[in-house]
Amino acid sequence: MAIVVDLDVQLARRRMSVGEFAEAVGITPANIAVLKNGRAKAVRFTTLDAICRTLGCQPGDVLRWVPDDDADGEADGG
Repeated sequence: MAIVVDLDVQLARRRMSVGEFAEAVGITPANIAVLKNGRAKAVRFTTLDAICRTLGCQPGDVLRWVPDDDADGEADGG
């Protein structure tokens, strides 16, 4: 998937545990793990709002886009 979730970076900067973060955001630690591991198919805006409010950050501090495996220089497949 081309969307990367950088929650670990933000949590480390704030010295916040996953449990504290999950409680503050209002979702389960298991759902935090789904987000962190890139297995989430969607994120509700209300959840993203709670994440940003809790971390004091912007959505772009938590989510970033990276291109799929086109980094090898073969944009047209060969």
